[in-house]
Amino acid sequence: MREPHPVPRLASAPARPAEPSPLPRCPACAGAPERISWRQRPGRPVVLVFDPCGHRYTSPAPPVLAVTPPPPEGPAPFSR
Repeated sequence: MREPHPVPRLASAPARPAEPSPLPRCPACAGAPERISWRQRPGRPVVLVFDPCGHRYTSPAPPVLAVTPPPPEGPAPFSR
């Protein structure tokens, strides 16, 4: 015997497009890293380590770090 009250189907929320990462992609696998750590010893090149893939990249110069404010929350500002 069929159920007298139909069970509503569950629908997932629409997938949001991935936001662009402020971090550069791994040069070995082109994956988007969650974190990049770097080390440099005097007279030695800089070693960048990409997490979670674990690939290492050697660079002759330290990375340029830039901090930008997060995007504003809420609706887009009204422009005329």
